[in-house]
Amino acid sequence: MIRSVITGCGSYLPENIVTNDDLAKTVDTTDEWIVQRTGIRQRHIAEDGETTADLGEKAARAAMKDAGITVDDLDLIILATSTPNNTFPATSVEIQHRLGMNHGAAFDMQAVCSGFVFALTTADQYLKSGFAKRILVIGAETFSRILDWEDRTTCVLFGDGAGAVVLEAREGEGSVSDQGILTCQLRSDGSHKDKLYVDGGPSTTQTVGHLRMQGKEVFRHAVGMITDVIVASFKATGLNADDLNWFIPHQANKRIIDASAKKLKISPEKVVITVDHHGNTSAASIPLALCEAVANGKVKKGDLIMLEAMGGGFTWGAILLRW
Repeated sequence: MIRSVITGCGSYLPENIVTNDDLAKTVDTTDEWIVQRTGIRQRHIAEDGETTADLGEKAARAAMKDAGITVDDLDLIILATSTPNNTFPATSVEIQHRLGMNHGAAFDMQAVCSGFVFALTTADQYLKSGFAKRILVIGAETFSRILDWEDRTTCVLFGDGAGAVVLEAREGEGSVSDQGILTCQLRSDGSHKDKLYVDGGPSTTQTVGHLRMQGKEVFRHAVGMITDVIVASFKATGLNADDLNWFIPHQANKRIIDASAKKLKISPEKVVITVDHHGNTSAASIPLALCEAVANGKVKKGDLIMLEAMGGGFTWGAILLRW
């Protein structure tokens, strides 16, 4: 059986760090208010002229270096983003060109904060089908570009960044002991569109627009939706929360992460938290957290890892993999 194995991981964060105290100088908020409600203490914000493609390229190069490959070894690039450089062409194509890759293909995927999970799932299907042997999957965002910096309920939540992985097709036995992706679960429900969205777009307002969110409604739905796909992942594999070594959720809000882990009976010691110093980086959130956990030695070969995300739409999904 073909399994999709992560062979390299890389990330990049803008150098510009904005703390809660920095934000308190421009909007009516405090460090205490933000930390209590979200767990966020700081976030990285792209400098003027620093784009999603810039961040994605740097994360991609780091992931390829970690995997010990060059662009000649890649068949496909998938970029998860909600903040592309242009309406078209796809930002992935720009990154492809910057990397010096003039073969294969590249495309963007848009599922907001669930984007990396959707992109990784798509890559998994391409590898299993034999369409590709090695795929670069990137999550990159400059969410600071679509924030209303006068809205204290949203501007304090988000940050910019990028993470990437190299995914490679390898033979497995077909058991849950295999290295690589064991199961993917994806969901969406467009009836929740007005709870988290951007109030602009080429076809409607001909503008970029700003992010709008009904925070209480998002929180109310989040834990149940997260539980749904994680339980489905366990059912598909016959595994359970006790088998997990690491739970790496989308880093949106520490209260949501804590509540989800508690409901699923996942030990707090197994939960990777980066939201405190990254903020919500949307599609970049999971690969940033994953790469940090790998870099600091938490994640080791053979570890069982649950990835999970929920985003505007609503979209949500989970991936269970063995490192």
